[in-house]
Amino acid sequence: MTTTDKILYGTSTAITCTINSLASSATAGRQSTAVVNTSNLYVDALVEVIIATGSSAPTAPSYVAIYVSGSSDGTNFETDTAAIGTSDAAYTIDSPTNLRLARIINCSTASKTYIADFTIANLFGGIMPEQWIVVVCNVTGQTLNSSGNSMNYTGINYTNG
Repeated sequence: MTTTDKILYGTSTAITCTINSLASSATAGRQSTAVVNTSNLYVDALVEVIIATGSSAPTAPSYVAIYVSGSSDGTNFETDTAAIGTSDAAYTIDSPTNLRLARIINCSTASKTYIADFTIANLFGGIMPEQWIVVVCNVTGQTLNSSGNSMNYTGINYTNG
């Protein structure tokens, strides 16, 4: 009898990262709390980032950059000059950065919600890091909306069926 591998999605889980009212800056971003993968042992994670622009029109280049930093030991993360911690906090991004670019979200319209998805394992050559952190950099020329900005992830495993 032949079995087929099927995707088994976990429960969608919020990622703690204070991006409501994030000011525009090419280098001053926000890092999330670390997502720990030592218990669930997901083979991948699908991340959804929701960006809500403010009421003022964005100015060129008008985008939000999403980066990821990983750790193979739960202590040492890929970093720029500024060290990455494991808690929701401000983060200064070097240019060029050592972080892994996950997505560029074109945010050219005011008062609009943008949604972007990406997977974590893809950024690390197909292997999930033990822990990972998302870093958001708002380069829209305007402060992000005071509400409606968030991110979450859904863990992915495989099952035979």
